[in-house]
Amino acid sequence: MKKRILFIMPSMFIGGAERSLLGLLSAIDYEKYEVSLFLFRHEGDFLHLIPKQVHIIPPIAEYATFDVPIVSLLFSRQWLFGISRLLSKFFLQIHCLLSGESKGTWMSMQFTSRFLQKLLPDIPGEYDAAVSFQGIPDVLVNKVQAKKKLAWNHTDYSILGPWKSYDRKIYTKVDYIVSVSDTCTDQFLNVYPEFHAKSVTIENIMDSSLLEKQAEDSVDELFECSEIKLLSVGRYSTAKNFDNVPAICRMIREQGLDIKWFLIGYGGDENLIRTKIQEEGMQEYVQLLGKKNNPYPYIRKCDLYVQPSRYEGKAVTVREAQALCKPVVITDFATAGSQLDNGIDGVVVPIDNAGCAAGIVRLLKDPQKMEQLSQNCSMHDYSNAANIEDLYLLL
Repeated sequence: MKKRILFIMPSMFIGGAERSLLGLLSAIDYEKYEVSLFLFRHEGDFLHLIPKQVHIIPPIAEYATFDVPIVSLLFSRQWLFGISRLLSKFFLQIHCLLSGESKGTWMSMQFTSRFLQKLLPDIPGEYDAAVSFQGIPDVLVNKVQAKKKLAWNHTDYSILGPWKSYDRKIYTKVDYIVSVSDTCTDQFLNVYPEFHAKSVTIENIMDSSLLEKQAEDSVDELFECSEIKLLSVGRYSTAKNFDNVPAICRMIREQGLDIKWFLIGYGGDENLIRTKIQEEGMQEYVQLLGKKNNPYPYIRKCDLYVQPSRYEGKAVTVREAQALCKPVVITDFATAGSQLDNGIDGVVVPIDNAGCAAGIVRLLKDPQKMEQLSQNCSMHDYSNAANIEDLYLLL
């Protein structure tokens, strides 16, 4: 009989974790495994890319309440969810006052999820294994019947600022904590060394055939310019550091290099980025292309892919740029060493604006090095398809 696996995911909007899930699902042997997917919200531009062999569990309305405005919930039949969300905010404030800890996004998500748990119904079915692929894994622990439970970690845990007592309660009840790089595993264990025995690394899997096919599409006319094209892809968020791109771009241009820097993505920092573009006078040279369901033609046609992040787990877009044989620059964030082999298939530059600009200028003025980076990438398999065997072993 086939083993039954359940994956749990908030939604399928455009993002690195969503791309990573698609890569993993594409690599599974469906002759041996029966796969179901539960989404809190049946939304997102990647929904249509889910392999047809995957059974998508019908929506359960209660799980959509994580993102509905509290006022809307209070004046609906789901008013209890609104009250629970209000209570979570109140107790989050109390916790931060008593502990002196800062209220970050991850901690806010933990409190919200914790206070909604009793109102959420069970996810239907019984499984040999269940995987919480993104977000707080308490639904996995409390609402799923499975012989083995795996929680995925996509980021540098040392910067999350979690509610540690709740984390410990949840991670004690899962069988494995899977991080997407050895560095992410190490950072997680720096916070929770007691979970060493159940912490493993499985790097992101990529569907190379789909990547190549999508990269053949056309690009916006705006991208067909004569300047040197730099490209960055990601959410417009603090982590990606796109708000510093205008200043870095100005510094590069002041060194005599005729560049344009394009940003693909969306998110809450868009207005901040536009303000920084105005402040630096880079309206012509830093262009926001917005959300693109398919960024790969742009990656293929850029001259240099840059990931200027403040922090990352394992940036999926960097691996995709390498798979398309592009020279890549990343900043020296904490997990950069696990992202590429510095000087071989990419270059790590300082994270400060001046150092980042100087590193990019140095590379752009060395076409032989640029070509060598591309050649080295062409000789490497970035799909990590064999990593699916590591998941099978855990099952």
